Amino acid sequence: MSIRFIEQTKTFKLDSKTSTYMFGIFEGNYLVHYYYGAPIPDEDVTELRFRPNFASFCPDSPTAMVQNFSPDVTPLEYSTFGTGDFRLSAFAVENSDGNKVTDLRYVSHKIYKGKEPIPGMPSLYLNNEDEADTLEIVTEDKATGVRATLIYTVFNDYGAITRRVKVENPTDKPFYIDTIHSACVDFPGKDYEMLDLYGRWVKERALERYPLHRGIQSIKSKRGSSSHNHNPFTAIISKGTTEDYGDCYGFNLVYSSNFSIDVEVDAFASTRLVMGINPDGFKWYLEPGEEFYSPEAVMVYTNQGLGEMSRIFHRLYGNNLIRGQWKKAKRPLLINNWEGTGMDFDHDKLVSFAHHAKDIGLEMLVMDDGWFGKRDDDKSSLGDWKVAEYKLQKGLSGLIKEVNNCGLKFGIWFEPEMISPDSDIYREHPDWCLHTEGRDKSIARTQYVIDYSRKEVREHIYGMMHDILSSNNIDYVKWDFNRNLTEVSCAQLPKERQGEVFHRFVLGTYESMDRLTKDFPHILLENCSGGGGRFDPGMLYYSPQIWTSDNTDPIERLTIQFGTSLCYPTSTMGAHVSASRRAGYETKMNVALWGSFGYELDPDKLTAEEKAEITAQIALYHKYYDVIHYGDLYRLITPFEDAFRVAWEHVSEDKNEALVTVVQMRHPYDEFFMLKLKGLDPEKVYVEQESGKKYSGAYLMNAGLNLTYKPNGDGASFRIHLIAE
Repeated sequence: MSIRFIEQTKTFKLDSKTSTYMFGIFEGNYLVHYYYGAPIPDEDVTELRFRPNFASFCPDSPTAMVQNFSPDVTPLEYSTFGTGDFRLSAFAVENSDGNKVTDLRYVSHKIYKGKEPIPGMPSLYLNNEDEADTLEIVTEDKATGVRATLIYTVFNDYGAITRRVKVENPTDKPFYIDTIHSACVDFPGKDYEMLDLYGRWVKERALERYPLHRGIQSIKSKRGSSSHNHNPFTAIISKGTTEDYGDCYGFNLVYSSNFSIDVEVDAFASTRLVMGINPDGFKWYLEPGEEFYSPEAVMVYTNQGLGEMSRIFHRLYGNNLIRGQWKKAKRPLLINNWEGTGMDFDHDKLVSFAHHAKDIGLEMLVMDDGWFGKRDDDKSSLGDWKVAEYKLQKGLSGLIKEVNNCGLKFGIWFEPEMISPDSDIYREHPDWCLHTEGRDKSIARTQYVIDYSRKEVREHIYGMMHDILSSNNIDYVKWDFNRNLTEVSCAQLPKERQGEVFHRFVLGTYESMDRLTKDFPHILLENCSGGGGRFDPGMLYYSPQIWTSDNTDPIERLTIQFGTSLCYPTSTMGAHVSASRRAGYETKMNVALWGSFGYELDPDKLTAEEKAEITAQIALYHKYYDVIHYGDLYRLITPFEDAFRVAWEHVSEDKNEALVTVVQMRHPYDEFFMLKLKGLDPEKVYVEQESGKKYSGAYLMNAGLNLTYKPNGDGASFRIHLIAE
């Protein structure tokens, strides 16, 4: 098994394909972290726990009276609040006495093949139990009776370990969970850099990289979603790490609401990371006999640089996170009407749209916002999920029938978690939106957030969606979420449970998405939140692709897609060709091919030349589909390191095919351009498909290609397609 307990040293050893993770039971039943890094065979690593201490300012443990041990400087496996460790706390409860002093100690453990799901929450899954082994460690606070089970799963084929926590109340008194992080990891030293993905609407997931410093550095969201602003991902990397070399510890939280990633470097130059639910605005009331489950944290380690870290995440998520029919099935090539028509459409317009889309080779029409209630702009009707027959004069079924008759599948847009003040549902149920009594209701995009923590609200909304989906031939749903949560309280919950609303809201969303995927397993669900405002692994558990950004400009998309690829697979990134004027259709296609490809424009307005160009693009999409969606990604030149050109490469699993894409964002001062490829077999001979020239894999990776005379100029791009003999 990949997990062992070494009795002699009371050490747990977790071996993944690219890493070893070790911690042990110390005097007083403390759990102490020893090592996380490249694989090692050693079984006794207990000396790695030693840290300096400083007299009475680093208090000794009252139950582990041994030399050189203080909770304040010891690398504890799961830190708690108030008993001598003054650094970041991973866990704290407020007990019935009103204090938050918490002290978890080892009680027992078990190791088994397989992995259990988390009730009501997304998590990585197994295709068979031999894919992973799991360790569960029961800990307890003797004074309060609080019990927490630390759960670790090692994925045998990947350099990945997942962590989560189950909290139980076996006592006769309730308590509050004040802080619960899913993972806590201590690192020796401080000579690391931190990498995270920041942004805003239409500029998501840009890369930020900076050296760790003494003190606390944090990435957080308290918006009720993972957000455009910060993604629940970070990497702790050795200084000087590149795409190909260096220690990389990647962390990603399978969660779609408020999260917190905190990294502290202490006075003795040791580093601690904690990751989990953001404690700001969170407090969970746990009654006797109840349980609470934290979201799952995914940890990936490699010493082969950022590129290999990304590929581990990509392979893992492609095999053990994305589910259902669309896990490996080829996705339909769609056109969305939003950028072509907005909400200004009717039956005839969409039928004409469909006929022209079919003529150029598209496979699905997606009807976006504007088909329901009295929805002519964004000021009304969210929550009234009934067909606007003044627009769709033959009804939804009549429209779908004509779209299907011309050879296209049909998709539809919903925004289930939102409600318009100008809507029938709001007039009937004004208390169904999130609100706090005595306070004004914040409004954004002329809409409120409907309270998805309430079961009767979810049932009502899902009932309307189910009626639409069950009575029509619909193959795709775009699920949107276009504002953040404010005035977060619930009129149905007692005061001691008001700190639960953020978490209960996202659990309600997960429940509804789970119902949709089970009731309609054939439907391709695509998530969206003003573009990429909920681009996280929690959403990917239900929807195999997410609209990456509302920004479809191909040059702007480069930083967004490069950043997203740090953690998330190509197949998950919704990427469309639009009518933006920044670049020609060639570059729009080349950028959009790096993702789940589609179109956002009005085909009725295309010239004959443009239609011919797009028809040719669609043929290329089918030609390159497998290598892009199922191959390994190599970032050759990123926009975070070069202001002029970017390049990326997809290589098939068997290394028999590669597709290289180069985009020149702006004309460089130095026009001489050599590009070394990656990930090929040095022994194979590759044929460049356009010219017929032959190169060894060794040549392509070590000497490189001279691309000086390839197309250049602002916004120019080209592809290089290689197939092994």
